Amino acid sequence: MEIAALFQQQKKQLAVLIDPDKLSVAQLEVTAKNAQKAGVDFFFVGGSLMTSDMLYHSVKILKEYSNVPVVLFPGNSYQIARNADAILFLSLISGRNPDMLIGMHVLAAPYVKLSGLKTIPTGYMLIDSGKPTSVTYMSNSFPIPNDKNDIAACTAMAGEMLGMKLIYMDAGSGAGQTVPEKMIRFVKDSIETPLIVGGGIRTTEKLQSVMEAGTDIVVVGNRFEEDPNLIFEFAERVKQFNA
Repeated sequence: MEIAALFQQQKKQLAVLIDPDKLSVAQLEVTAKNAQKAGVDFFFVGGSLMTSDMLYHSVKILKEYSNVPVVLFPGNSYQIARNADAILFLSLISGRNPDMLIGMHVLAAPYVKLSGLKTIPTGYMLIDSGKPTSVTYMSNSFPIPNDKNDIAACTAMAGEMLGMKLIYMDAGSGAGQTVPEKMIRFVKDSIETPLIVGGGIRTTEKLQSVMEAGTDIVVVGNRFEEDPNLIFEFAERVKQFNA
């Protein structure tokens, strides 16, 4: 199936977030094998700041040990690897930093085009998690307050009207709080575009609650870095929800 269509499926999906700076080769292999066995839907690969040269190699390992689609989740215009299956072409629509709205995209566009990667326009929304995160610092932008459901909904609607194919609400890596379920419902009721939610999802109970609130694709990263065997437990909860 064409990868853009995978995001449109009428079922809940699980994405494993991979930060190439944080996982060793051995850890990547274990994560890839577990994700394959568990039936994970996607790998999202990238980070707010990348200090190693492991992006291409990380994608290579994930594809070598699994058939799970690998989608780049870039923190800047340099995070491009032609061996991935697709790239989320992120526009930070929650902020007012022009570099994150269009500037970085102009720099990246010729390289992405040459790479042949499938681009998926994605409206990226940072939601306040109760503490500063790497992405808020690196993006030089303020997150949407987590009690301002109307602002979040209007921002998502604007992104959809601008042609974004996905809306991604993120509390950030290592978030103190997840995106509130009330906000997820408010946003989901306002758009038809698939909704991705990530940041701070550490338990299957929280996974269940964000799915019930309307999330289409749940992203989990830090928890699987700590224990890659939890991939089975989280994937099973998603399957039970879809049954």
